Amino acid sequence: MKPIQVGLLGIGTVGSGTFNVLRRNQEEIKRRAGRGIEITMVADLDTARASAAVGEGVQVVSDARAVIANPDIDIVIELIGGYGIAKQLVMEAIAAGKHVVTANKALLAVHGTEIFEAAQAKGVMVAFEAAVAGGIPIIKALREGLTANSIQWIAGIINGTTNFILSEMRDKGLDFATVLKEAQRLGYAEADPTFDIEGVDAAHKVTLMSAIAFGIPVQFAKAHVEGITKLAAQDIKYAEQLGYRIKLLGITRRAAGGIELRVHPALVPAKRLLANVEGAMNAVVVHGDAVGTTLYYGKGAGSEPTASAVIADLVDITRLHTADAAQRVPHLAFHPNAMSDHLDVLPMRDVVTSYYLRLRVADEAGVLARVTGLLANAGISIDAVLQREADEVGGEGSTQTDLIILTHDTKEGTVDDALAELQALPSVLAPIVRIRKEELS
Repeated sequence: MKPIQVGLLGIGTVGSGTFNVLRRNQEEIKRRAGRGIEITMVADLDTARASAAVGEGVQVVSDARAVIANPDIDIVIELIGGYGIAKQLVMEAIAAGKHVVTANKALLAVHGTEIFEAAQAKGVMVAFEAAVAGGIPIIKALREGLTANSIQWIAGIINGTTNFILSEMRDKGLDFATVLKEAQRLGYAEADPTFDIEGVDAAHKVTLMSAIAFGIPVQFAKAHVEGITKLAAQDIKYAEQLGYRIKLLGITRRAAGGIELRVHPALVPAKRLLANVEGAMNAVVVHGDAVGTTLYYGKGAGSEPTASAVIADLVDITRLHTADAAQRVPHLAFHPNAMSDHLDVLPMRDVVTSYYLRLRVADEAGVLARVTGLLANAGISIDAVLQREADEVGGEGSTQTDLIILTHDTKEGTVDDALAELQALPSVLAPIVRIRKEELS
């Protein structure tokens, strides 16, 4: 059987890794796929760089549409990124009857519903393992390996840049701005790191996992997105003293009134495996009713780790290339006519979790009683209280201190209202710090 022919759009870091791994392991891959898989055409604006990367025997063009128009190309790999031209090219490839493999989580999180509907109508596959957590096969686990389960919740460290920054802040006691500069110098953070540090990248990924886990449309616009830019080194230190580590988590959970979909920093108990994921590594915890808790860990980015996921998608499509479209694994795990439109994404005020609160207060009698009394009146149960010595916070002779409170589970709206009242107290001297706490038990 002749090899299946693949066209590659974009040969940057992931594209070159895909080409190299596919060529290096071609015999092993052929044995698994049942036929050869060859990248025979590459489109990149920098044709000189592309030609140097692929060598002889591969057609290099500057126009991606030439790849889509080639009748010999069976699968198009989109590695351009972004929402603009990438969406046009993916939709054009689908319309031309090409299967698509993409690592573009932003595109799918925002336009996935439209793209998957188009692919379904045309009878082609859109595969996106590389869009979430790099080389970790979390999409396949959710779509296939855990298909017997009613997924209860997912929590993941799914952005290596922010995890590297938080690990360095904890290990070295440095502030956010200092560590960000170091991350940029080492290549862990982009020159413009906004999507990473503001939580947008993680939100794209957890949006896709949420859709697969619960059989709902992709709804990025409804996700709560909060980054790490406001985290202070002292909160990371206090969390450590209380037995927790702060991680940027992507969380989606089946709740009484709908589905939670949120990204934000969270305190995680230090004894949890997720709390011990350091550096630029990724990890995803999935809890299903039958299997219990499972953990998926590995490199979430990089040339060859991401290429591993891209090629796994190529193999899947190659195996199913001639299969009846109705017998293929659905894009979002659930058959399109069985997707749920009655499970709403909950607003944050309706989310129930626990909290870390840090209040900079006047070091005077009665402050603790007033604070805890106000929380009690709001129906917020306190799990632990830590009060720092004034000289430890502000130096010798200081008249201010930090009051740290851990709460039990409470509805976010209740906490919002209580914090507004606390902030108005004359003895509260600075904006209150609130970080959510996830026990993940």
